[in-house]
Amino acid sequence: MSKLPSLRQLRYLVALSEVRHFRKAAEAMGISQPSLSLQIGNLEELLGTRLVERGRGPVTLTPEGREVVARAARIMDEVRGITDLTASLQDGLTGTIRLGTTPTLGPYLMPFVVERLHAQYPDLRLYIREVAPRDLRGDLLAGSLDVILTQLPEEGADLTTQRLFREPLLLAMPEDHPLAAKEEVTEADLAGQNVLSLGPDYAMHAQIAALCQQHGGIMARDYEGTSLDAIRQMVGMGMGVALLPRLYARSEIDSRSSNVIVRPFRRSPVMRSIGLVWRKAANAATFERLSDVIKGATRAHLQTGLSPVILD
Repeated sequence: MSKLPSLRQLRYLVALSEVRHFRKAAEAMGISQPSLSLQIGNLEELLGTRLVERGRGPVTLTPEGREVVARAARIMDEVRGITDLTASLQDGLTGTIRLGTTPTLGPYLMPFVVERLHAQYPDLRLYIREVAPRDLRGDLLAGSLDVILTQLPEEGADLTTQRLFREPLLLAMPEDHPLAAKEEVTEADLAGQNVLSLGPDYAMHAQIAALCQQHGGIMARDYEGTSLDAIRQMVGMGMGVALLPRLYARSEIDSRSSNVIVRPFRRSPVMRSIGLVWRKAANAATFERLSDVIKGATRAHLQTGLSPVILD
């Protein structure tokens, strides 16, 4: 592979093209005139072409030199852009972040987060992608995602986890269900109930299965839902009860007339833990700032009303 020009050589050439004088260019670069001449000569030898016409008076670029300078100037602009970008990243969020999240979480939390992010960090571009739970971790480790918003635990030697909040799970039931007469329910109320759940790809599935096993609920494995909406609709048809996340219930049940109602758990709330996960090699400060914004949005919008979320 041929040797490539150095940034220093390109910077010297651009400086020379601007002042058209070796001594003045050398002074601008903080080096001696012989050193500048040597670097320009080395660049010409490397490229195999004459870039400047040497003689009395102002330096004149050759046609090849003008083409090289035009490209070198663009390269230097990009390098300065990288420097500016890293400086701004130290002060706040900017650039593009690729965030992956599950369909049970992102649609019901991110609208509040995006509103706050845009107000605080207008230069940030947040690319949000809903990903099947089974693919979320792999996409993060493969580098196609920068950070994931997901239910915890999500552990690994190459990953950093920042817990954000704990979200209550509410018991959803048809409005004519016997438990609907209660303002609050307990885990013991799961005994003998047909409990609908998402499939095993979702972290909630294992959590709900453990609750059923402990308290006598009957996991309806023949009717595992493919989405929270599907679960809610099956509950509305009287096929069983379900544990639904507070964020989902706030968005899809609290605000609309529905034949499905939800009740909170009393004394020992049933919750799922939500957090951000990123690769350890990444810039932790960026994602810690993102964590702060998510917590702020959660505090402002989701800590009131029925079974508020609990910040960590």
